[in-house]
Amino acid sequence: MNVRALCVLSILISAAGCAHLEQERQESAMEEAFTVYPIGTVQKEEGKTYIVLKEQYEPGLMRLDQFSHVTVVYWFHLNDTPEKRAVLQVHPQGNKANPMRGVFATHSPVRPNLIAISRCKILSVKDNVIEIDNIDAFDDTPVIDLKN
Repeated sequence: MNVRALCVLSILISAAGCAHLEQERQESAMEEAFTVYPIGTVQKEEGKTYIVLKEQYEPGLMRLDQFSHVTVVYWFHLNDTPEKRAVLQVHPQGNKANPMRGVFATHSPVRPNLIAISRCKILSVKDNVIEIDNIDAFDDTPVIDLKN
């Protein structure tokens, strides 16, 4: 085989390999995942509700006390099973009398990604603890972000 034929063969093999790699890249993009780290937890004690942040995140609370409300982004950790993540239609509030809806049209805690949000009234901010009026989350629920 001459040099030119070897070059053409090499290009064809490379192109075939690249096409295969591109297909693999597209398939993996469909299964792309993100890692989310909790910044704290919901704590409920004696009728009071707190967002307790890990101490390293306390500087992020500077001047939050100047606002009346905070949006808490948290993880429905008790529903983190493949079966519950596969649920795409529910009766709102678990009431069979309510017509079936897609989970994206509800506040259902079962959904493909278990991200929840609640707008909460801020009662106080001290150190790494925010006292809020209430939240639709269980004690020890992981908090993944706060937004104003």
